[in-house]
Amino acid sequence: MSATLVVLGCGFAGTAVARRALARGDRVVATTRDRGRAQALAAEGIEAHAIAVLGASDVEALVPEGARVLVAFPPDGATDARVAAATAAAARVAYVSSTAVYGGATGRVDAETPVDASDERARARLEAEGVWRARGATLLRAAGIYGPGRGLHLRLARGDLRVPGGDNVVSRVHVDDLAAAALAALDRPLAGEAFVVADALAVPQREVIAWLAARMGLPVPPAARPEDVGPSLRHDRAIDASATWRALGLSLRFPTWREGFEDCLARDAAQRPR
Repeated sequence: MSATLVVLGCGFAGTAVARRALARGDRVVATTRDRGRAQALAAEGIEAHAIAVLGASDVEALVPEGARVLVAFPPDGATDARVAAATAAAARVAYVSSTAVYGGATGRVDAETPVDASDERARARLEAEGVWRARGATLLRAAGIYGPGRGLHLRLARGDLRVPGGDNVVSRVHVDDLAAAALAALDRPLAGEAFVVADALAVPQREVIAWLAARMGLPVPPAARPEDVGPSLRHDRAIDASATWRALGLSLRFPTWREGFEDCLARDAAQRPR
């Protein structure tokens, strides 16, 4: 009998995990707020449910005894607390969090770095983490997630990317490596533990953008004021996830952003209408 994975919040990251689980023969159940996305997931063989407001009764009905549950929806201050207890039948739970919980931390950051709830994004994530950690979930604090269909390469192509001035360092993780980490965490007894998830090369954001512009034959966008770029482009920290990959027994498929963005460019090009 196949294992069951339930993905609560099957967005960009959740879909990558769902596809990987489906490929290895698991039964996969997923929720999304979007009916069109639910139909697309169902076409791939995922038991998808479009639920506008996720409730405890929904989760209880979808999570069979012994299932593994991945929680991948963003915190809204209410849903986590409302549904966490409803996953009681699950054998294991993993929560996809964010390195935003480190707030203003700079320099090298790993899972042992103190969290910083001084900004709103960090507080929201930490509140959600608290709910799921109390439930016994494994926490996966992901760096900037990118992959085919999502990332700097698409914003550069659209012409709406703004480059922060300075040499602030940014870490990221390809969505396929995050998916591998999520399934590995759900396969292990790691209740309550927290891991950071990132690739092996944090570099200044401007270096990545310059490389992408050259690779794509596009001009480098002009520098912008820090307040004019998104929060994920303003921080300055290098996430060290080496302990995570050792603990999960995994090797990165995309060790650096170079391999990762080459994959994105190739796969996105293959999806364009001819």
